[in-house]
Amino acid sequence: AFQSSPSLLDLISHISQLTLSSCSFCAWNCQVNRLTGQKLGVCQLPAYSRVTSYFHHHGEELVFRGTYGSGTIFFNSCNMRCVFCQNSDISKDKDAGVITTPQELSVIILELALEGCHNINFVGGDPIVHLHTILGAIKHLPVTRDDVIAVLSKARITSLMNRVSSPLFQTAFFNDFFSVPMLFNSNFYMGDLSFDLLRIVMDVWLPDLKFGNNTCAKRLAKTPRYFETVTKFIEHVYSLQESMVIRHLVLPNHLECCTYPILDWIHDHIPQALVNIMGQYHPSYMTSPFNKEYDPKYEDVNRRLRKEELLKAFDYASRLDIVYQPLLL
Repeated sequence: AFQSSPSLLDLISHISQLTLSSCSFCAWNCQVNRLTGQKLGVCQLPAYSRVTSYFHHHGEELVFRGTYGSGTIFFNSCNMRCVFCQNSDISKDKDAGVITTPQELSVIILELALEGCHNINFVGGDPIVHLHTILGAIKHLPVTRDDVIAVLSKARITSLMNRVSSPLFQTAFFNDFFSVPMLFNSNFYMGDLSFDLLRIVMDVWLPDLKFGNNTCAKRLAKTPRYFETVTKFIEHVYSLQESMVIRHLVLPNHLECCTYPILDWIHDHIPQALVNIMGQYHPSYMTSPFNKEYDPKYEDVNRRLRKEELLKAFDYASRLDIVYQPLLL
């Protein structure tokens, strides 16, 4: 809206819109026409996106949440089927949330940034299946301070208009240009085109690396070709020397098959990467005996992680010189 001629953002946004007619955003490569919505792919989404919530997230890693929080935007749906999903209420529901256009999403981004959020955190579900909306929103973001004020006035966001001179408001600008880091918080089960488009606009990457082998991924997430797909894109980000933190949620009874192989791979391929070894697993969705969706065939992960399991993961990472301690804050 603020460009006098086509830009790179216009181009990548247009490419993502064209891709909707034969969707290849994620590694499933469903090739369905999401524009017509007559046949839906794994994510079960047509062409529009739904936002389930957005807020200042103070539960992310300290490097992301800072003082005023990470400006987190939750989308619905996902391209994986993790049986222990802790966001199953939105990731498994294609109708969760409010339909949000790229223009409306750009206003949400603007609002979070001007309230002092240290970054814009796209998450879900998973944001990969909403790539076209995210790129369209970034394209519609205002460029200069005057552009920002014009958008606030048009959107009638008086709460921010009244604070245009506050120090907190100023943190969203660099030399009078609107500037806020974009963070992609994802399962990284994406397609090549998605990564090529995202690397143009994303500043920080927060991939999950859940499973150390394809057998566990297929059984616990119904996801084929998992390990080679996700590690390929993590290695791409690492080779570009871009900011990244890898999240690994330690699963009960899965140290030998998942945690250790993941840490071995990190040591061998991306030895200086920052890794958050997470110990907050708790049974949810199909793994919780208290959930109506519970399935006893997943009894290996139907309990919380034991302290000794997490300490074994830490010890293994320490022996491999994995950089994980700074992320424990």
